[in-house]
Amino acid sequence: MPVRTLLEKLANGEVGVDEVVEALARSPFKDLGDVKVDEHRELRQGVPEVVFGQGKTPAQILLAASALVAAGQNVLVTRLTQEAFDAVHAGMPELSYDPVSRIASFRGREIVRHSIAPVAIVTGGTSDIPVAEEAAQTLEALGVPVTRVYDVGVAGIHRLLARLDTLREASAVIAIAGMEGALPSVVGGLVACPVVAVPTSVGYGTALGGLTPLFAMLTSCASGISVVNIDNGFGAALAVRRMLPLGAAEAKRGA
Repeated sequence: MPVRTLLEKLANGEVGVDEVVEALARSPFKDLGDVKVDEHRELRQGVPEVVFGQGKTPAQILLAASALVAAGQNVLVTRLTQEAFDAVHAGMPELSYDPVSRIASFRGREIVRHSIAPVAIVTGGTSDIPVAEEAAQTLEALGVPVTRVYDVGVAGIHRLLARLDTLREASAVIAIAGMEGALPSVVGGLVACPVVAVPTSVGYGTALGGLTPLFAMLTSCASGISVVNIDNGFGAALAVRRMLPLGAAEAKRGA
């Protein structure tokens, strides 16, 4: 149970002091052997722990997800294959799965929506959508509104310019591209809000699995762009989440 909820229950007389002391004594993390679930991350950062599914066994993922549910938190599992999800789902049928973003989720409590302009998630091509959806669905799970602007790369820049009003009205932009990675530079020259660039591993041979767009974004001539790692839609979402003008109390309530 989140600390805020526990203290509210104490204030309302729904639980006693001994129960609160016992709950806090078990915090800030739950030791499940190979899995250590950080139950106080939401209290510290405003965002609960998210389970990185890649490299974990279905049993380990199930342990972590079950512990988060028991703590009264919503669940987000990233980088989860269909095969791994099927195994986890057998033990936790309430989990849903999106094969595009490779995200599994469970919403046991209401997500408080933040009253801010949407974050624009922009992709150079359709092939970048899996990374974009990882970013979009992560932000939506944190109560941050999102606008999707897909397949507007610089090879047909008129497509991007047709959505310029949307970009200028955004609270932030996540610009996602492979190939030569020029999209964030163009976007960065058109808007005043924060821009987070995500290189993807999409591209022909000398794209080098995303290194070419990564280097291009790091050396962008548009000042002030932040760059995350290759294919890291989740990291871009969390970077934007930290940048947004949310008060600490509101951030914690919305996570």
